[in-house]
Amino acid sequence: MSLNNQTVRGQELTSISNLQPNAVTICVSARVLFNMEKEQQIYEQQSLEDYIKYQEDHETQPFSPGPAFSFVKALEAVNTRLRELYPESEELFDVVLMTNNHSEKTRLINTIKHHQLFIKRFCTTEGNSPIGYLKACHTNLYLSADPVKVREALEEGIAAATMFTPEKMTEVSETQLRVAFDGDAVLFSDESERIYKAHGLDKFFEHEKAHEKEPMGHGPLKGFLEALGKLQKKFYGKGQRMDCPIRTYLVTARDAGSAGYRALNTLRSWGLEIDESLFLSGSSKGPMLEKIRPHIFFDDQMTHVNGALEMGTVACHVPNVAYNPLERD
Repeated sequence: MSLNNQTVRGQELTSISNLQPNAVTICVSARVLFNMEKEQQIYEQQSLEDYIKYQEDHETQPFSPGPAFSFVKALEAVNTRLRELYPESEELFDVVLMTNNHSEKTRLINTIKHHQLFIKRFCTTEGNSPIGYLKACHTNLYLSADPVKVREALEEGIAAATMFTPEKMTEVSETQLRVAFDGDAVLFSDESERIYKAHGLDKFFEHEKAHEKEPMGHGPLKGFLEALGKLQKKFYGKGQRMDCPIRTYLVTARDAGSAGYRALNTLRSWGLEIDESLFLSGSSKGPMLEKIRPHIFFDDQMTHVNGALEMGTVACHVPNVAYNPLERD
């Protein structure tokens, strides 16, 4: 199992061992799971030694929830339901906490206990690239506050997004995981978006009409939607389609004509379902997201990310980079 030539300390490798091969693995940085804004300021504005000392002096003081906290709690709620239906199944969400500095670990463990989170796996990078660890974990999704690390992950074929925190987060469901996706350059490739940017809206519509029956290539988060769909089918198999604790949404600027048809046809060609599709024809996504109240929303355009944040939705940016998906073993 290659770790990209990174030097791996024994305790770090132990912390990510015994991963369930059939699990949907979500790797989350400590900075998005918990509110570490004050600590990050110390890290950036003072010395590393000041940062380490602060963490050690406050190791019994738990961090408050960050933007990914409700998402992780929803993953745990789904796991509870899955265990009720399939007690022996390994097909569950598995959350791995990524931390940049070893000095954070004791405080993070205390915080996890305080919030009663079911997280047993840690990965400490000590400032190094997380890519080797993400590959070793067979990561289905990596969430971070660091756009550089997110770009590096995407370039290595790992689904990833930069998570942002709204000033005031909207309350979300505690029993149903809700995940909202943009289409182009997120679930789908950016081929159509490139035409729009280069030649304008008219050429975009001409292209979509001419190719409406041709599936688009897949984007960086197609595999994550696939993983969600796999778990949804486990509930469907027990007659719980209408009471499924996972719900997915396509929230796209495409219209309901040829552009929308092509999006749905692409999903159908992949054998994937999405629960609700919203074709907004260029309208703002924020009000719709306020209605949906997703735990997490993915978009490749910062305009839409910012619009979601203004409505209190936790939003993630998926930068448009060269993406070559990894094959899971």
